[in-house]
Amino acid sequence: MNHFRKYLCSWLIAFTVLAAPALAAADVVTEWNEKALACATTAKQLPFAAARTMAMVHTAMFDAVNSIEGRYTPYKVKESAPPGSSPEAAAVAAAHAVLLNLFPDQKTDLDAAYTASMAQVPDGSGKATGISVGEKVAIEILALRTSDGAGAPNTYRPTTAPGVYVMTTLPVGSQWGSVTPWAMERGSQFRPEAPPQLTSPEWASDYNEIKGVGRKKSALRTSEQTDIARFWTITGPASWDPIVRQLAATSGRSLIENARLFALVEIATADAYIAVFDAKYTFNFWRPITAIRNGDIDGNDATEREPDWEPVVDTPLHPEYPCAHCITSSAAATVLESEFGTGPVRALTMTSPTAPGVVRKWITIRQWADEVSSARIYGGIHYRNSTVAGKAMGRKIGELAAQQYLQPVH
Repeated sequence: MNHFRKYLCSWLIAFTVLAAPALAAADVVTEWNEKALACATTAKQLPFAAARTMAMVHTAMFDAVNSIEGRYTPYKVKESAPPGSSPEAAAVAAAHAVLLNLFPDQKTDLDAAYTASMAQVPDGSGKATGISVGEKVAIEILALRTSDGAGAPNTYRPTTAPGVYVMTTLPVGSQWGSVTPWAMERGSQFRPEAPPQLTSPEWASDYNEIKGVGRKKSALRTSEQTDIARFWTITGPASWDPIVRQLAATSGRSLIENARLFALVEIATADAYIAVFDAKYTFNFWRPITAIRNGDIDGNDATEREPDWEPVVDTPLHPEYPCAHCITSSAAATVLESEFGTGPVRALTMTSPTAPGVVRKWITIRQWADEVSSARIYGGIHYRNSTVAGKAMGRKIGELAAQQYLQPVH
């Protein structure tokens, strides 16, 4: 199985990680979060494309519910809603309409889910007007993203010389940094400084750390760290939405509060992917497997070449700097902390199909996000400075979303 297939397969099975304990407080927002993720998985969307899908679904659901309740500033759409309109019907109709537009070949399953959800909403004029509001909002959200650049072709040009073989599998996401953002002004808004100079002590430190702890057979890496590395080969919405669902199930939360929570998380994480791919293809920095097998040409006497070095997990098909998993988890965590605080929360737990039998638990939101970042070092695919840069970018994007969007109306 080649690297691309492994990269894609880890995403395709990831939604089965919806691995949190059963949530008694599920509502139509959390139900359709799971349905949307299943649709993206069935369609074999890569993680960054799936993040766009989830943002479209959840901004539509939020603007639909908020059109009726009016408690917050809208993301983009405010439809008129007669008194008594059902916010549940509006949310379901919005999600269904967006997903049906994106995945018309999944109509049978989507219609069945729609019927099941709507059966829980009392019949009457409120249900009918709620459906109308949801469908109108969905049309507007879809229109906003029609020409956002997500469908641009991959025009990455491999570096080579005439007649010289290079790997023929193209990297992914090369155009994603130019996709229209959700909250940011542009993909480069939070672009970090360049990675360390190859002649610097920082580079040598990061190089030697990952060379030791990230190699496939390492005496320095603990068994728990190996489990963590393999666990977090999950990427995209499946790596953060189970955490959001657990927190959304906190006692006393309302439908509009959960609609807002999911919308903010998906906005921030969708923008995080745009920002990280802008940076990745700007700096085009080499991965550990490339650097360590070429450690004799970086001009640094403190780095030594290891010709047969391999990482614990397969290297993703895009440039190294900065860390994508780090920026998305940090963006999500920042939004969640704005809602639930930085202290201990309800027990957070997940399992992973790529680490059978392993259960990970955390008592704070930041512990979860920091583990995601550490996993990329243990896995041998990201240098420490790259995880730091990614987390810093994610915090800025999460703060932007949480502080400037979907604000309470006083």
